[in-house]
This record gives sequence, C-alpha cells and structure tokens, in this order.
Amino acid sequence: MTIVTGFDAQTTDSLARAVDALAGRRVAILTGAGVSTDSGIPDYRGRGAPVRTPMTADRFLSSEEARRRYWVGSHLGWKAFASAAPNDGHLALARLEGSGVATGVVTQNVDGLHVRAGSRRVVELHGTMRRVFCTHCGQVFDRRDLAERVERDNPWIAVPANVKLGPDGDVLPESTDGFLVPECSVCAGMLKPDVVFFGEFIPAEKFREAEQLVRTSEALVVAGSSLVVNSGIRLVERARRRRLPVVIVNRGETRADARATVKIDAGTSDILRAFADTLPSLR
Repeated sequence: MTIVTGFDAQTTDSLARAVDALAGRRVAILTGAGVSTDSGIPDYRGRGAPVRTPMTADRFLSSEEARRRYWVGSHLGWKAFASAAPNDGHLALARLEGSGVATGVVTQNVDGLHVRAGSRRVVELHGTMRRVFCTHCGQVFDRRDLAERVERDNPWIAVPANVKLGPDGDVLPESTDGFLVPECSVCAGMLKPDVVFFGEFIPAEKFREAEQLVRTSEALVVAGSSLVVNSGIRLVERARRRRLPVVIVNRGETRADARATVKIDAGTSDILRAFADTLPSLR
C-alpha cells in the first residue's frame, strides 16, 4: 500500500487505498461545488450550507419580476464571483492533466476556475457565468461587458464592499425597485446567462463530450459533488459499467458512496493536492 502522511488515521488509510486504485491509470475527473468552496464560493448542499431557492428556467423565462430579481442579485455578486481565485484543488487538477495522469475535467460548476487554473480539457456541463446570450437572436455577450452596461443603466445601484455570495454567485437583494433589466443590444430580446438553470436539460452534445472523456479514461475521481444532480450519477454509472475504479472525495454523503471503490470523507483541496504529488510518480 502507498504510504501517505499528513492526515488523520482514517483519511490516511482511505487516501492510500485511493492512490493504489488510481496508480498507473489515466483518470477522468468530475467536480462539483465542493471544489470551489475554498475559493469563497459556497455550495448548495454542503454541511452548514444555508437553505436557498435556486432560480428555475420556467420562472426566469415566464416572469419579468423573476428576471429582475435574478439580474439585480447576480449583478451585486458578479465582481466578487468573478474575482474568486483558483484554489489548491483547481491547481492540483491542472498539474495532474499536465503530467498526463488526468484526461480532463468534467465540472458541474459555472465559475470558470478550472480554466483559470490551467486545465486545458474542461467540459462545463452546466455552462459558464462568463457568457450571456439572447434567447431570441442568439447573440452572445461577455459578462464583463454586460456588467458595465448594467452599471450605466442603473447608476443608483451600489455594490457593497463585502457581499455574501450565493452558490451561483448571486446576492439576495434588499430591493429590485427601479432596476432596468438588460436587453439584447442587437434585437432587444431577452438575455439569459449561459448556464443550465434548475429545470433545464444539459445540452446533449455537452453530455456526450463528458461521456467521451470518461470512456477514454481508466478511472474516475469525483471531487466535491454529492451527486444529487442526475448528470453526475450517470457518469459514475458509465464508469461502473466498465468496471473502472471510482474514487469519491467529498465532505458528507453522496448518492454513490456504496458504489465507490474508495470514498474519502474530506475536503477536496488537500486530497487533490496529495493526488498531484503522488500519482505522477506511479505511472
């Protein structure tokens, strides 16, 4: 068994077994919100996470008031969300890809931190907050440019110095009165962030890309996801059907704990860094 130190006895044992299961294999990575909590972005379901009601696709598309609420809260949190920096876990995954161990990252996160950390093959299952598109004409806008337009159209909005971000980078606003909702500058159509809202399906081509990454790998690591979202559990099942080792790193239970080769109940940053320090030498 591989010798790993620096953790409590239970984590050390689980980590060593995980390293042994992954040694010499090309590994696909699936990440969830737990990977980004060390960057200051909270998750929906982690221990101590506040109860929140996420925006649904139906509400956003059918209600002008819901859209106003969304854009106010999203704008208030945008600067803090966009300025979040990749943490040790993101950087470790980039190192694993650079060393040839990781085949790439499939992420349920919309924060873009894997890309900023240097990962080259990133499948963003739920989209990205970096882009906004028009639901009528399809024009795509950079979120930074849109934020500048929102500020010009709503100069009375003051972004507080310290904001309490929600999982998707939004802030609960005190009021939405008088807010001018941004429209498409090409056709005046409805703008929507390029993310998959609750109640929407992941684009089929995006899921096929994630499946291909798992299909061309020899093991799967799930990091920071409770696997409540069906897309994640489907990828785990794809790996299990091929009898690939599945290692889960997450604080608290996940839907696939009983199916994992090894489950490590711990934070992701330290464990992923340990993988990056150890696995390349075992190829």
